[in-house]
Amino acid sequence: MVKAEERNRLPREFFTRDGITVARELLGKILVHETPEGTVRGVITEVESYMGEDDKGSHAYGGRRTGRTEPMFHIGGTSYVYLIYGMYCCMNIVAAAEDVPQAVLIRSVVPADGESRERMARLRSQRAPRGQAPRSIEKHLADGPGKLCIAMGITRADNDQDLTRSGSFYVTEGIEVDPARILAGKRIGIDYAEEAADFLWRFYLKEEGL
Repeated sequence: MVKAEERNRLPREFFTRDGITVARELLGKILVHETPEGTVRGVITEVESYMGEDDKGSHAYGGRRTGRTEPMFHIGGTSYVYLIYGMYCCMNIVAAAEDVPQAVLIRSVVPADGESRERMARLRSQRAPRGQAPRSIEKHLADGPGKLCIAMGITRADNDQDLTRSGSFYVTEGIEVDPARILAGKRIGIDYAEEAADFLWRFYLKEEGL
């Protein structure tokens, strides 16, 4: 039986556009993931575009195609989840056509409902450093790519999934976003990318409440 919210999932056609268009239009959409704590839903509030073979900030720069980057070459709507620092996951959604390795890093979400907030807090608490205050966790539930994956229970097991078909991991329609609320800035943590480090390919919502 199809869940009501699955009927509102984003179709393939949404994702098979260029990575900048997909990134901007993902703002306000809802990322859904089934976890051991139950279903978690997060409204996407910050993203970054990575534009493939010519983008020095991209894992696929220069056409690099390895076991790790292979999902980036799959059809738009595929998940690309990788490890950083050997311990934290980052979650991306592949954009564009097959063999065009563009992707959107999901940097931040906010809970879409009260149940999701509670479940995110429990998932974060299970991985929190000893002594970290619950209030600090609550304030910063999923405002960074690593924290987002912990709060939404996303792991390497979720890599290379088809978000247009999966029953446990997908994106749905969300809130309406006024284009005037969308801000652009430099991507974070890619100082090595020379001129590409200055591209304004990070998009986020002006803080006015959801």
